Amino acid sequence: MSTEPEPTSEDPTATVDAGPETPGTADEAGRTADVPVSDAHAGDADAGRPVGEGAGDAGTGDRGAASAGVPAAGAAPVAGEGATGPADGGVVGDAGSAGSDVESSGPGDSGGEGASGSPAGSVEGGGEAAQVSEAEAELAAQQVERERIARRKAEKQGPIDAGGKLSGTAADLLAAVRAVESGEKPAATVFGDPTPAPRRPAPETAPPPRPVRAEQAAGPAGPAPETVQAVRRVLAEGGAPETLAPQTAALLGEGAEEALRADPWQLLRVGGVRPEQADGFARALLGAACGPDDERRGRAVTVWLLEQAALAGHTALELPRLTDTLAQRGVPDPDAAVQSTLAEGEALAFQDAVEEPGARPGPASGGAGGTGAPDEDEDEDEERPVRVLIGLERFALAEESLADGLARLVNSAPKQDGSAADWERAADSAQGAAADLIRAVAGHGLVLHTGGEASLAEPAALLRAARELGLRAWAAAPGPLGRDRFAAQPGGGTPPAAPGSDPTAPAPEGSAPVGPAAVTLAGLLAGTEGPGRDADGALDLDLLVVLDAPQLDVEAGALLVESLPDGARLVLAGDPAVLWSAGPGRVFADLLAARVCPQVASRRPDPGPLGELVSGIGIGELTQVDAPGKEVVIVPVRDAGEAVHRTVQLVADSVPRAIGVPAEDTQVITPGHGGAAGTRALNAALKQRLNPGPGRFGGFDPGDRVAYSPGPGRTLPGRVVKADAEGLHLSCAGETVVVPQERVERSVRHGWALTAHQAVGGRWPAVVVVLPGDAAQALSRPWIYTAFGRAVRHLSVVQGVEQALPRAVAEVPAKPRTTRLPVLLAPQVPVAD
Repeated sequence: MSTEPEPTSEDPTATVDAGPETPGTADEAGRTADVPVSDAHAGDADAGRPVGEGAGDAGTGDRGAASAGVPAAGAAPVAGEGATGPADGGVVGDAGSAGSDVESSGPGDSGGEGASGSPAGSVEGGGEAAQVSEAEAELAAQQVERERIARRKAEKQGPIDAGGKLSGTAADLLAAVRAVESGEKPAATVFGDPTPAPRRPAPETAPPPRPVRAEQAAGPAGPAPETVQAVRRVLAEGGAPETLAPQTAALLGEGAEEALRADPWQLLRVGGVRPEQADGFARALLGAACGPDDERRGRAVTVWLLEQAALAGHTALELPRLTDTLAQRGVPDPDAAVQSTLAEGEALAFQDAVEEPGARPGPASGGAGGTGAPDEDEDEDEERPVRVLIGLERFALAEESLADGLARLVNSAPKQDGSAADWERAADSAQGAAADLIRAVAGHGLVLHTGGEASLAEPAALLRAARELGLRAWAAAPGPLGRDRFAAQPGGGTPPAAPGSDPTAPAPEGSAPVGPAAVTLAGLLAGTEGPGRDADGALDLDLLVVLDAPQLDVEAGALLVESLPDGARLVLAGDPAVLWSAGPGRVFADLLAARVCPQVASRRPDPGPLGELVSGIGIGELTQVDAPGKEVVIVPVRDAGEAVHRTVQLVADSVPRAIGVPAEDTQVITPGHGGAAGTRALNAALKQRLNPGPGRFGGFDPGDRVAYSPGPGRTLPGRVVKADAEGLHLSCAGETVVVPQERVERSVRHGWALTAHQAVGGRWPAVVVVLPGDAAQALSRPWIYTAFGRAVRHLSVVQGVEQALPRAVAEVPAKPRTTRLPVLLAPQVPVAD
């Protein structure tokens, strides 16, 4: 039996899976994948809804518990029965059912399978406009930023009027000169003594965080009922599930019925629909006119493969790999299909120079409006080997905008806040890498900081020093768990009060903001957390530290750098050994490899046996560590059923009794959602033991641990408080969330057991990692490093993979992703010393 682990992305020439789950789709059959899928799997819609069981023991005298460390070398590795291969993964079957079982961190899928009932009633407006949810506010902010990016790119291509790019005082002076030259105003009236500029008002105290609401916003209305009904009729005629009608109508608009009849393969645009399903739908509608060589089919499958590659973490695919995969999908002329897709503007082509290993990438060509043809006037470049890449416009523009924004930060001098002597004194007051970080930030707009969990103290010291110098300094993490971890650091939460000052006194004019200095990245961009935006639409800050930076994808990165004001400083901090982002790209790793800005590596080791174990994994060594306090315990199991039993035993009895960590503070982590020891099975068993109940509210009961996914790639662990006519009430990281009844199935799962991608950013007093024998092929060094590194005091490893565990640590690094960020940065930014 299979845990259906996260699909590992091998070479994009390999078959490519539908990638991570998407809301409202599922397939328990586990067909062969078709799209390249990366180790840091991009966007599993299943991410928010782990459901399962658990069992095991902390090695406190229970049968099978081994001493701390790893199994003795020489034990025969177990070939996982029915193990899923790298290209295996959850595949979408009938659209509209639950999600695939591939591990990832995308939008949440349905919660509590097999449970009856749901919260009664529906969301009531109460006579007021529905409150915008955090996810919807984030999407709205992203749309605004994308429009801003598009405008900036259009401005670059248009003519520039003299003085047209000036702003502020320079623009005023130019207007004044022109007024005098034209005779409109005498010079005396224009160049007289200026009136004193008003003093900058003191920033207001940050308001307390508001409850997060998940109600649907009172925004653009959905598709008209008649449109949905028309789509439902054509879907039924083609044998497709009628449950796809609302989503299809929303994607294709008012003419959805006509669009589907004219091009049935448009159905592939709906999340979770696979090519073979779209083929069946097209045959039913077109009859004899339907064939595999249909140009419409070639375009649709090409776009679908690029979308699946993005889910796997790639921002583009190499042309030969794309055409090979198209041939595997039954497209007779792959080259013609790609050319048709490019001609219709549904994808873009690029040509990037191929450099020698270790050399810095050369400039890129091709892109928007072009097919990636090389510059004909540069004969010398024609001889250089190039690779042709095909990518979706959405990610291509995001990656280009990200490169432009990062180049702006690197090439421009940061705002002069405080003298050089002030910064040097601040650095002298710090120690080790913290002092190096402060010095680097003093003179650079972009700085990278690397290190493990203990290294968080260094960005906290930077934040404290910057705020004492008067900078508007903030830290942002991808999720509330990371935010709260940082806020617990000295200086990571509220800024220190000045010696001898009255903490209740109002802030003086021009002082740094008072209030929490750590926010979530989504809340920062949406404006629901942090300093807000200034009159120009930029974030109202001087320094931003982004924590857990490996989780940053190209779209979030582009929105972030486009939102920074001129002269701001950006620090990207994180552990490069953890799993990469859920979305496409590998921003942090690409920047480290590009060497375009200062890099400060922490020398602060993580403490104790757990720190020693995880540090060894980071360099490819799984060593046995001394754990006198049972900090690390290995629990061998024979099969998945025993793994579930032992995990429940560990969480409910052994860890609380022997370690003193209650069940609510213990987190279970496993490679996949499906199978006999996936999150679903583990959560079902853990709920039965820890919080049994009928699951009357969509499969949930008050007190259930849940994983709520407000958007793609985001998971918020929480607990069910109650359910009523408004929906399911959750408590997530101290915030109240109300999930309407119609969204519970898509965005809430039980959360006693999570996948490693869902657990990134969080840490728990005790962690139980479950590795049944058939999970061997899902393991990699980043996965094991991430899973084991979530434990603070105690780690139990329930494992049946035997020698596959040390082999994965030593031999299976992160799977490659195809990205263009280094190539885009090369011509804009010099290599840093």
